[in-house]
Amino acid sequence: MSVIRSLVLVLLVAVTAAPTEAERIKDIAGFAGVRTNQLVGYGLVVGLDGSGDQVIQAPFTVQSLKSMLAQLGVNVPANVNPQLTNIAAVMVTAELPPFSKPGQTIDVTVSSLGNAKSLRGGSLLMTPLKGPDGETYALAQGSLIVSGFGAEGADGSSVTVNIPSAGRIPNGGIIERGVPSPFGTAPVMVMNLNAPDFTTAQRVAATINDSMGDEIARPMDAVSIEVRAPAEPSAKVAFASILENIEVDPAAAPAKVVVNSRNGTIVIGSQVRVERAAVAHGNLTVTISESYNVSQPGAFARAGETAITPESDVSLAEENARMFLLEPGITLQELVTAVNRVGAAPGDLIAILEALQQAGALRAQLVVI
Repeated sequence: MSVIRSLVLVLLVAVTAAPTEAERIKDIAGFAGVRTNQLVGYGLVVGLDGSGDQVIQAPFTVQSLKSMLAQLGVNVPANVNPQLTNIAAVMVTAELPPFSKPGQTIDVTVSSLGNAKSLRGGSLLMTPLKGPDGETYALAQGSLIVSGFGAEGADGSSVTVNIPSAGRIPNGGIIERGVPSPFGTAPVMVMNLNAPDFTTAQRVAATINDSMGDEIARPMDAVSIEVRAPAEPSAKVAFASILENIEVDPAAAPAKVVVNSRNGTIVIGSQVRVERAAVAHGNLTVTISESYNVSQPGAFARAGETAITPESDVSLAEENARMFLLEPGITLQELVTAVNRVGAAPGDLIAILEALQQAGALRAQLVVI
């Protein structure tokens, strides 16, 4: 019953949700060119308490160490491979925010590349962070904050909490180069919707024209709206500030039924409709029990031996098939009520929805994740 109650709760979330209300443009769209950029780098973490890379399985750690020491004026013979377990090779990733300027700081994430058991207590050496073009945009360095923890006993038993082989360095990256943005020089601004929808694009353009003057905005497709902007950069910033705070009534979401087949979660959108259909639901239960009997010779028998004979008992129980009628154009609330009256479990409900779609009675897109 707890599973069914959880299912009912999930379904009723869409039912009890408030109707579509006006939203700010900044919540449903963004300016083209105003975006983050991914950065990545390869580095070394030092100062680990014996939990670093094992050289045999991760020889690139020693190669990186020798290369770094050579740049610092320390020459290590080629035939010497130090067995260092306090060093780990890592990949460093970060996001470069839009309009970032040199000298600003960003957070970086450090993840083990080899077989290090834990990065707790380590410090990242200076690591260049590069973009897809191969240019260095930031430098990362600092002490790691690792939330994971692991412990291992002498008999091989171990326990791990979270992920000890990854950590973060707040404000650990310093920006060295900014990414040029067309925002300040482009004669027009283009706004891209987070979710493509022709109706929403048309409503955004119409609302902007009603608020700021005719022919200011025009929809280009289901995603983009072109807006004429002032040429002066300072005026463009003020214009964008006003623009993104205008409230728009977005279009209703498409009718969808989302099914998570792994855990049985089902979410039905408020726009879902069902045509006239009859659904039968019943369960068949087969129970097989095994027992064993002991057979042995009589008390005065001269021959024979004790034997164990199995005995199987097979029983079958079938619930009465229950059928309910779905009238054409029923709402989500009526569909949930009908399903709950049948008492269908999540797995049964998934089968019912799939059958309704195959029959052409489900007016919605069925998405299985």
